[in-house]
Amino acid sequence: MARQLNKLSANEVKNASSSGKIRKLADGGGLTLVIKGDSRYWWLRYRFAGNEKTLSLGSYPQVSLAAARKARDEARALLQQKIDPSAHKRQESTQRVSDGENTFRTLCEDWYKQKHSVEVTEAHAVRNWRRLEIYTFPLLAKRPIRSIQPADILQVLDGIVKKGNVETAHRVKTLISLVFRYAVATSRVDSDVTRDLTGYLPNTQVKHQHALVRPDEASLLLKDIHAYQGHFATSAALKLSPLVFTRPGDTRQMRWEHIDFEKAQWELPTTKNGAPLIVPLSTQAITILNEIEPVTKHRSPYVFPNVRDAKRPMSNVAIKAALDRMGYGGRMTAHGFRAMARTLLQEELKYPVHLIEMQLGHRVADMHGRAYNRTEFLDDRRSMMQIWANYLDKLRED
Repeated sequence: MARQLNKLSANEVKNASSSGKIRKLADGGGLTLVIKGDSRYWWLRYRFAGNEKTLSLGSYPQVSLAAARKARDEARALLQQKIDPSAHKRQESTQRVSDGENTFRTLCEDWYKQKHSVEVTEAHAVRNWRRLEIYTFPLLAKRPIRSIQPADILQVLDGIVKKGNVETAHRVKTLISLVFRYAVATSRVDSDVTRDLTGYLPNTQVKHQHALVRPDEASLLLKDIHAYQGHFATSAALKLSPLVFTRPGDTRQMRWEHIDFEKAQWELPTTKNGAPLIVPLSTQAITILNEIEPVTKHRSPYVFPNVRDAKRPMSNVAIKAALDRMGYGGRMTAHGFRAMARTLLQEELKYPVHLIEMQLGHRVADMHGRAYNRTEFLDDRRSMMQIWANYLDKLRED
């Protein structure tokens, strides 16, 4: 005959007293209300692996009779699966502590410190951290990372898309994915939940940077740059930009410690893609650096310091603002020097694409799909950069 369950009534539990002795009221199925003085609490007795065990289910009235019965039934269900309810409870408690320590924001901070900030340029890292702060933290910061599902990520991304910022939504999705992949690598989650969202976001419209890519256009621009009468550091940066055609962020953050005058090269420890890059410096580039060295080196680690604070690099809009003042607004940007070099080096000077792309700091693969090291073909690139500088001089003088 099966043992009776749910023997107690709510009133019995409510009015139960101990009369100075420990009293136990059985509800069936191992559930017992223990009364000791003014305290009342629930016990669950059960057998597991041949041993009798007791599991505390909490105090009454914080845990009601109905709640205690529910906990009993859940424990019995675990026993049917050959799971020890006490061990299961300890595991859940440990997981709650872990979840409290491993929130989305905590993982973002850990990823940023351990990975991102050391793999990309400072400006790029700071920009991405700001994106996380603005777009993800309001909804996700305090959430345990294990609890975040694709639907939660969609809520973040949909909010960005509704404001018309599709490109930003793609960037934020990539950042969330990087954080989750770091969490997977450090055993905080089992998988990257963003992988199920592939193809969800609308495609971005490709934005082409304004650039002058014909020889006659480049000729007039170079003449105007050399006639520019703006701030000395800005003028020097303008003259150097077409010679090195690095990313504008790298140019404005050029540091004296990274320039090797003896080898005539600029050694960038990291670029936007996280890899180092050697930029051979033509004699023309060295001349510009020699001219600015006595002006800025004694007061700033940057070749082109900020006008207001020499401890910071030049403003990210300084070169564009100068081009705008020269009348090139809407036709040329700081990034446009890269497009100019890519086009003219290939079409006018007939250099192979892989050399140009390597000097641009792009990933270039060999015939087997392996990426070339950014320091390879240095002699060929050194020759190319000098011939390029001579070609720009000829354009300017014609």
